[in-house]
Amino acid sequence: MSECSHNCETCASKDSCANNYDKVNEKMSRIKNKIFVLSGKGGVGKSTVAALIAVSLAKEGFNVGLLDVDFHGPNQPTLFKVQNVRLGATEDNELEPLEIAGIKLVSIGLLLEDADQAVIWRGPAKMGVLKQLLEETAWGDLDYLICDFPPGTGDEILSGCQLIEGDKRAVIVTTPQELSLADCRKCIDFCKKAELPVAGVVENMSYFVCDNCDKKHYIFNNGGGRQMAEKYGLKLIATLPIDNKFLAQCDESNIAVALKNSPLFQKELESVTEL
Repeated sequence: MSECSHNCETCASKDSCANNYDKVNEKMSRIKNKIFVLSGKGGVGKSTVAALIAVSLAKEGFNVGLLDVDFHGPNQPTLFKVQNVRLGATEDNELEPLEIAGIKLVSIGLLLEDADQAVIWRGPAKMGVLKQLLEETAWGDLDYLICDFPPGTGDEILSGCQLIEGDKRAVIVTTPQELSLADCRKCIDFCKKAELPVAGVVENMSYFVCDNCDKKHYIFNNGGGRQMAEKYGLKLIATLPIDNKFLAQCDESNIAVALKNSPLFQKELESVTEL
C-alpha cells in the first residue's frame, strides 16, 4: 500500500486528507474486535453471513456494530428490512447508527435519498467515504465491529486495512464449489500479504435438506470449505445450509427474526463468539 509523501503537520489539507488517521484511530481504539467479512467471490452470501455473525454476537450480550462497506450493493438495510429508514445525527453532529436487533447499523444505503440509487464512485472517493463513516459515526464502546466488505481484493478492503488499526481479523465466506474456492484462495493470499489474520472460514450454501426424504443434498459439491480451511490451517467456523424456511422468514420479516426461529443456524453459529 502506498503512503502519502506530504508532511501532514504542514499540509493545508491535513484535516480532510484520507491519510490523517488521528480521529479514526481514536474511534477504533474504543472497539475491541474488528471483524472483516470477506470473500473473493460475489454471490456467496457474504452479507448474510456478516449479518448473522452480528446478530449472534448481540444475542450473547456483546455490544456490536455492523458497518456495510459494500457501497455499490449495500444489502444490510434489506436484510434487516430498514430500506426506507434514513440515519440521523447526534447532538455532536455525528452520524447516529440505526439500532436494530441489538446492533448499531451503518450503511450507505441508509444515507441515499433513493434506496434504488446507484453509487458510481472511483477508488479515492470510496476511501474518503469509508474514512468518514469510521470517524464521524457515534460508535461508542463496542466489543465487535463487523465490517461487511464487497467481494474481491480491491479498493474497499485495501482502505479498510489501512484505516482500521488495532485487533482486526478476517472471516472468509465461500460456497463449496471450485469456482468459489479459487477466488477465496486469492482472498486468503491477500490477507497474508496485508498481514490481516484470518479467524476462519464459513461455508455457505453447504447443502439442502429435502422436506420429503429428509436427506442432505449437496448442490454445490461437498466439503470444499472444509478442505480449504484444512489446507491453510484455518478454523471452519460454520457450514450453513440452504434453508427455504429461513430464507422465507428473511424476506417476510428480517434476518434477526429468521435466526431466532432457526435452531439449525443457531447451532452452526455457536462458535462465532470465539472470534
